[in-house]
Amino acid sequence: MISPTQRILFWSIVWFCIVILSVPTLIVVGASVTAGNIISFPPDGFSLKWYGEIALARDLRQAFGRSIIVSLICLAVSVPVGTLAGLALTRYRLRFANALQVYLLLPFTIPLIGSGIGMMLVFGSWRILGSVWPVGVALAVINIPFIIWSVSSSAASLDGDLELAAANCGAGRVETFFHVTLPGVMPGVITGGLLMFVLAMTEFLVSLLLTDARTVTLPVQIYNNIRSIITPDLAAVSSVFVVIALLAVWLLDRLVGLEIFLKSK
Repeated sequence: MISPTQRILFWSIVWFCIVILSVPTLIVVGASVTAGNIISFPPDGFSLKWYGEIALARDLRQAFGRSIIVSLICLAVSVPVGTLAGLALTRYRLRFANALQVYLLLPFTIPLIGSGIGMMLVFGSWRILGSVWPVGVALAVINIPFIIWSVSSSAASLDGDLELAAANCGAGRVETFFHVTLPGVMPGVITGGLLMFVLAMTEFLVSLLLTDARTVTLPVQIYNNIRSIITPDLAAVSSVFVVIALLAVWLLDRLVGLEIFLKSK
């Protein structure tokens, strides 16, 4: 039985964490609607002109388009590989399964600067730097543990009798996979895919090492602008990232359901 004092202490800690996590975002959003020409908080008046500025900024629009392409390439690579890897590690008995799991999760344990430099050297030797698609492939490799964990979590809760029932009804392995196994782990696939999309959109360090002036993504473009002067339009761009993250959470709730997602964790 939880005492009133413990309940008050618990909710105090919860709300303290919520405030600490929310304050930076609220400050950035507030600074993006300032009417002044200098980034400040509290904002100097209220205006949405800086959102109009980023909509008209050609370099930001192009960088945003490249980031979308990078995220889609990341999805195209990571979703099939991560789904099959998560299913294999959870549903099947594999030789050297522990070593294989450590190997697949290795990108998550290596510092990003090390992974970025390694991929820069490899892609440079292959003479494919200067294109957008290597960035998407690199981000898929680095962040793939997230989708493996997500699919593995869904696969662990999948009832194996469903696959046996499909086999008893005459379904082959391919039919069973597409009509039983894949729909059963689809919440994990959707969750991991949305997470990979957001991570690819916001990744900075690896993108900085793999892009040049012709292929900069939006986070790199923001960094380049910050090096000269910090203006409210950069806060507006940051607010756009916040909106993208909120849309991902909303889409996750609509497609999967946050309660199902949290229970799977």
